Amino acid sequence: MMLKEIVTVPDEILKKISDPIEKVGINEKKLIEDLFETMYHSKGIGLAAVQVGILKRVLVVDVSNKDEKNQPIALINPVIKNLSEETSVYEEGCLSIPETFIEIERPKICEVEYINEKGEKKNLRCDGLLSTCIQHEINHLDGKLIIDHLSKLKKDFIIKKISKIKKNPDRIVV
Repeated sequence: MMLKEIVTVPDEILKKISDPIEKVGINEKKLIEDLFETMYHSKGIGLAAVQVGILKRVLVVDVSNKDEKNQPIALINPVIKNLSEETSVYEEGCLSIPETFIEIERPKICEVEYINEKGEKKNLRCDGLLSTCIQHEINHLDGKLIIDHLSKLKKDFIIKKISKIKKNPDRIVV
């Protein structure tokens, strides 16, 4: 397993649409392992391949809390098949947009079809945080970020702030 560097805004790759995976082979399984290692190391609950600079339709999630055993889920070529009309609101953060949290309203329940790391077609009905996390990560695969829910002014402000942080890497937050 290898820790990957997480791409942050304003990198243009984050706006690109990821390509489907044709076959689940050794390279795809290694990518999934690397995504999990990077996500856990970064204390995230989801990570899409595009966030480490790889334009492939694969993502990993684990919404278990620290008192539970890890519950990792890898989704290859995920497609949302159904969304509930009922919504929920979570304050979402993103590993590609450091130090930023935005309240976002999304469908409370989603049904997603995907391929697992064994190459098997699966369906998953998600509720609550898992639903939000999967929708967030699928948005990444489609080139959409949480800041796209904001006005242009707020979005530009956040990108400018993160660009300054990147230029001053020795800066610490206490």
